[in-house]
Amino acid sequence: MTVQQTCEYLKAQNQILILCHQSPDGDTLGSGFGLYYALRAMGKQVRVACSDPIPPQFSFLLPQQMPDFAPQCVATVDVADPQLLGSGLSCWSEKVDLCIDHHPSNRKYAQRMLLRADAAATAEIMIEVIRELGVQPDQTMANCIYTGLCTDTGCFQYSNVTSHTLRVAADMIDLGADAYRINRRMFGTKSKGRIAMEREVLDSLTYAMDGKIALIAVTSEMLARTGALESELDGLSSLPREIEGVQVGITLREKPGGFKVSLRTVEKIDASQICSAFGGGGHARAAGCFISESLERCRDQIIKAAQAACKEAGL
Repeated sequence: MTVQQTCEYLKAQNQILILCHQSPDGDTLGSGFGLYYALRAMGKQVRVACSDPIPPQFSFLLPQQMPDFAPQCVATVDVADPQLLGSGLSCWSEKVDLCIDHHPSNRKYAQRMLLRADAAATAEIMIEVIRELGVQPDQTMANCIYTGLCTDTGCFQYSNVTSHTLRVAADMIDLGADAYRINRRMFGTKSKGRIAMEREVLDSLTYAMDGKIALIAVTSEMLARTGALESELDGLSSLPREIEGVQVGITLREKPGGFKVSLRTVEKIDASQICSAFGGGGHARAAGCFISESLERCRDQIIKAAQAACKEAGL
């Protein structure tokens, strides 16, 4: 669907439920609540839901309260696969009326879909939707959109950033988005538990292919020792790739039944292609999957796949 078609559909709905993905990040929340405030401004009944608690650093996005109602329309934002809704929202996985997303690996599970794979973040698409709805974005909406943009671009340092991304961010600042406060919340403040966790994961650091591949692991035991919260782990997946000479950075995070794998790569390696072999996906430079194995077997399997990708790229 086009942005115009998406907005025509939304204008015809009165009770709209917006779903975010589990382990919510700034893009799913910024996009979800940006749309929430726009639809509320149009007089519609709207609610945002997520399987997991909203991390404290995103509390400024939340409204004081949201109404409860039987939805006429169920929409997902930044959700490439209905499995990413999590167990708490699995009842809606086959009932999604509209999906707004920027992941090229989207499973096309919704009845209607607005997909822009070239967008740096779903929030970059959402501001077009808000404006096409006829709503004038205010400071609250601008804060939501800016949060989605800055978090999905690593504060505008990733390769997904385009001149359009920067222009949208500038527009949000002109509308009153508190860029300094948001950037500090997202990137400039760490809890003591997070610092302790960084020490733990760096001790788990493993190299392969003469340092072209770097892997770190986050286990349940580490979380217990440090007292860090799941919501404080965002950004850890970038650590391995920041090491000089690393072409593929891998982060393993223990979950019930196995390990969530996050890949970050440089220009020549397609992270999404590596993860697709394990049923995952994402973007060319950032992707993920889940491997139902022990830490040792998971480490061996994902490193083997990364080695094959490096050799194929001539590295």
